[in-house]
Amino acid sequence: MITKTHQIPFNSLLQKKCEQFNYIDSFQAVITDPNQHVDVAKVLHLFMNSGPKWADHLMSLRDRIVGVFGLKTMKQFANEQEPQRPESYEVGQRLGLFVLYAKTENEYVMGDDDKHLTFRVSLLVELLDGNTGKKRISITTAVKFLNLFGRLYFLPVKPFHGLIVGSTLKRMKKQLENEINGL
Repeated sequence: MITKTHQIPFNSLLQKKCEQFNYIDSFQAVITDPNQHVDVAKVLHLFMNSGPKWADHLMSLRDRIVGVFGLKTMKQFANEQEPQRPESYEVGQRLGLFVLYAKTENEYVMGDDDKHLTFRVSLLVELLDGNTGKKRISITTAVKFLNLFGRLYFLPVKPFHGLIVGSTLKRMKKQLENEINGL
């Protein structure tokens, strides 16, 4: 089951800047990982590769529209290569749409800054029960509007954002459970 809140998880690095954001959502799923195979690097890899295919078409449409206004587009980052192993990512490195701002043993914080808004995405893996290996995986998005255009831009983006992140986490959870169960 995927749950959604509008709060930053207590243990997230984003918590330190919580009051700076105009919009927050956090999608969460719980998995049972008794052999401790799931870590934040695996979660990042799945996050980068589990988005719904229809979202690629929306991003392409978005790029055509916002490029006219001088905003950043995916084409600008197409030639940048990502390393094969997420644990080798370095703070400051671009990962497609995202810049890696922080990484810890259980969290990656990514995002970007543009003229109209800044956003951060936290991927957080928290151990809930060491005996059973229950872990909570959170994908938290925090947005700060820099001007009126940022607020207007986010109005049509917001519902699609929720669908994309929810769908991505659902796919990630299924892939992790299949891997844990040897399927």
